[in-house]
Formats: sequence, structure tokens, C-alpha cells
Amino acid sequence: MASAAEQLAANLNLQAFTKATELQKRLLFTLGALVIYRLGTYIPMPGVDPAAFEQAFNNMSGGILGVFNAFSGGAVERMAIFALNVMPYITASIIMQIMAVSIPKLEALKKEGETGRKQINQYTRYLTVFLATFQAYGIVVSLESGGLVTDPGWFYRVSGVLTLVGGTMFLMWLGEQITARGVGNGISLIIFAGIVAEFPRALMQLLQSGATGAIAPLAVLGILALAIGLVLFIVFMERSQRRLLIQYPKRQVGNRMFGGETSFLPLKLNTAGVIPPIFASSILLLPATIAGFSAQGTGPEWLQTISAVLGRGQPLYLIVYGGMIIFFAFFYTSIVFNPTETADNLRKYGGFLPGIRPGQRTADYIDYVLTRLTAIGAIYLAFVCLLPEWLISQYQIPFYIGGTSILIVVSVTMDTVTQIQSHLLAHQYEGLIKKSKLRGRTR
Repeated sequence: MASAAEQLAANLNLQAFTKATELQKRLLFTLGALVIYRLGTYIPMPGVDPAAFEQAFNNMSGGILGVFNAFSGGAVERMAIFALNVMPYITASIIMQIMAVSIPKLEALKKEGETGRKQINQYTRYLTVFLATFQAYGIVVSLESGGLVTDPGWFYRVSGVLTLVGGTMFLMWLGEQITARGVGNGISLIIFAGIVAEFPRALMQLLQSGATGAIAPLAVLGILALAIGLVLFIVFMERSQRRLLIQYPKRQVGNRMFGGETSFLPLKLNTAGVIPPIFASSILLLPATIAGFSAQGTGPEWLQTISAVLGRGQPLYLIVYGGMIIFFAFFYTSIVFNPTETADNLRKYGGFLPGIRPGQRTADYIDYVLTRLTAIGAIYLAFVCLLPEWLISQYQIPFYIGGTSILIVVSVTMDTVTQIQSHLLAHQYEGLIKKSKLRGRTR
């Protein structure tokens, strides 16, 4: 017999959605915020020569600029006010997570609950301002030294830094508003909207390549079928998890017995998410970008050599890229999931794994299972990211159909759909509670 929650989930349909007015308001707010973000990607930064920058961007689009341009929805290509996007905030969040594990004061602050979380979020905002200012100044100076500015000078530098930093802080605030008043994670949805906005252009480029004969028509069909299969594979792997059975002992309070329940500790196959590919690609594409900023390839010879050897699609690039993805998958998983802390929480609330002694033995067992799951997840991430990279080098596929982009789109879509279902379930529960109260009053 199905449980009450399963029966409610089976009743989720269009009629239930039309009655959930609160969910409709949240969805409209989310769509409105994303429209504002997309409009901002077309507002150019003052002081930049559009024609000169377009030519320079085309020469360097294969480096890290191509990665940032895909995540920012084309804002880098147009050097818009949102060119930095939310990347400084994501970097600051990751740094704060690492510091919260290694610094005792931040670790204690993290355990204080909601108050500690708000304080850590405030530190993250301060660090975002610092990182955004540093990156914005580097971009402004690089544009000025490359002759891409109409009126160089300190006025241009200050105005450019303020524009880029202000755009990043506005997007950070907009993402927080989406999270609080909309549906889904606001920061993830902003990146999602930028990537999805560039998908039609990438698809048109692929179809045009097939029409002009640059790519064989059968190869185009094979690439599209492979992309669909890759999406299905990502969905399957992202939903996969290992459930560890948790048993709670019975206890007697007066003449009544409580407890004796069972639950599960879900361990995801890919705990690190899309962080490993983003980190690995950013680090590997940095030499090519620095070499591109050098005066038309006249930089140091060793830098040119590294840039050529680690060029996208090269065998060494694929090997190092896959190795770095696996390394960051294990590294980030060790940060976001602590087996010892999980085992202590289980013991605190009286839970235990059947056949395993509570405490250190439980922590060792959870770490044993998590290590093997992470190994499978790391191999899965490496495969999903390396296969499109190989196709990009062989068939000149646009970057936007890369593995990292597909990973982000699929993961954010699944998370948003799950939150929409949660809101619908909560609405149905509220309806049942109101009906039960009305019946109680009539009786």
C-alpha cells in the first residue's frame, strides 16, 4: 500500500498547479529576475571599443575567456556590465567552505546554526567584493594595455572597476532574492540562464557546419544523439545514491514505547557536483589565456610552449584535465562531507548502523563507502567532461555543448523541478490540514 506522501505525489498535476497561487508568484518572480539578468548582459561597459574588442575576443575565445563567456551568457563577448557574472561569489563560497574546515573559529561559527550561517555569508560577501575588485582591475588594465579602450586613463580604470564590481554585487543580491522569494537556488539559476541562452546559437552553428559540409551530416546526427544520451546518463548518475540503513532503538517513557524506527542515510554518487570540472578547466586554460594576452604571442618561450602542449584537445591536456577532475572530486567531497561528524550526530540522537559499533567504527565505515562512491563519481565526471572535449577538438563543436555546461544545466533543472514538487506537496498538505480543521469545527 502506498504511503500518504506517495499518494500526494501521484496527484500532482496541472490542476494542483493552478491552485498553488504562492508557487505561481514564486515562479513569476524567478522568471522576472532572470529577464533582468539577461537584459544586463547586453549593457556594454563604458570606455571599451566594441570593434577592437570583438576582434581580440575572437583571437582568445579558445582560452578561459570562452569558459567565462559561456557561463555569463555572452556577457564577456560583449564586455557587458555583468561580464564577471557570479564567478567571484562562487570562488569566495568555495574558499569559505575550505576555511570553515581548516580554521577552528570558523568551524565553531558554522556549528552555531542560523546565526553562524548568516555571519559566514557576510564574510563571503566581503570576500566576493575583494575578489571581484581584483579580477575587475586585471580586466580593465588588460583591455587598456591591449589598445581596446577609447579613452585610457585613471578615470576609465576607476569607472570600469566600479561597473564590473557593481554588476557582480547586483547579481549576487539578485541570486539571494531568487533563493528567498523565488524557486530554486538563485546563483545556480543565473549561471543556468546564461548557458541556456547560448544553446540556440551553438545549435545553429552546428547545423550550419553540417549544411556547409564542414561536418558530415551523419556526424551531426550522431553528435545530437550523443548529447541526448549524455543528458540521460547524467540524470541517471546524479539521481543515483547509496542508502545506509539507520536503526533507532526503542525506549520506554512511562507505559508507552517510543522509537524502534528505521531510516536511511543517503550518500550521493557525485557529492562534489560540478565544482571539479569548473576548477580543472579554469586552471588548465589559464596558460593559454596569459599567452593570448601577451603581445600577439611574443611572450616568454616557455609560456608559449606550455600553452601549445596544454591546448584544448591535445593528448596531454585531456590526461591532465581528467586527473585534475578526479583530484578535485575527492578533495571537495572531503570538505563538504565529514564522516566523523556524521557518526557523532548519529550517536547523539541514538541512531546506529546495524552490525557496526557507534562512534569511530561507524565513521570508518561511512568513509569506506563514501570513498568508493566518490571514485565512481569522479570517473563519471571525467568521462562526461572528456568526451565532449574530444569531440570539440575533432569536429569543432561550439564550447556551449561541453560536458561542464550540460552538467550544470541538468543538475540545476533537476534541483528546480524537485523544489517545485516540494512546493506542490506542501500546498496539498495545507489543503488537507484546512479540511481537517473545518471538519473538527462542524463536529
